[in-house]
Amino acid sequence: MRSFEKLTSLKDYIPLKRKEADEKNVGLLVDGPNMLRKEFSLNLDLVKGIMAEYGNMRVGKVLLNQYASDKLIEAIVNQGFTPIVVAGDTDVYMAVEAMELIYNPNIDVIALMTRDADFLPIINKAKENGKDTIVIGAEPGFSAALQNSADDAIILKAENGKDKNSRHNEPKETI
Repeated sequence: MRSFEKLTSLKDYIPLKRKEADEKNVGLLVDGPNMLRKEFSLNLDLVKGIMAEYGNMRVGKVLLNQYASDKLIEAIVNQGFTPIVVAGDTDVYMAVEAMELIYNPNIDVIALMTRDADFLPIINKAKENGKDTIVIGAEPGFSAALQNSADDAIILKAENGKDKNSRHNEPKETI
């Protein structure tokens, strides 16, 4: 009995980091083959900075196929992300990772960096489970349905463009 009392009193001596009321934890998944392309020349540091505006990025994973170069993998690690190399198509693995984030009680915001409308059910499931949702993409080919379904959509511009990003908090009108 005495050892149990000592164990529970340990809380008095170990400072526990508690999250503030307005501070949210973000989980970001990046569709590497779809987003990390030369024509986009996107900067993951920029994405990391944008995610900091939404909360603390607790999970940052970049899914890659087996053709990813060692230099790309090294660059991803150096920017503080976890690379996941998948044999074949990355979409299924990304969906599994997203479901893990959705059911993780420590994650408040689900962010997907993709242009692919295949992830629309993930956004909807995250919202059903009370998660805030963000999609990050680039033109051309950024799914309008994906943008309109998420709570926030961020369109990244190529680094050689004037604007680094633009945000859409409200769904776009379609004609």
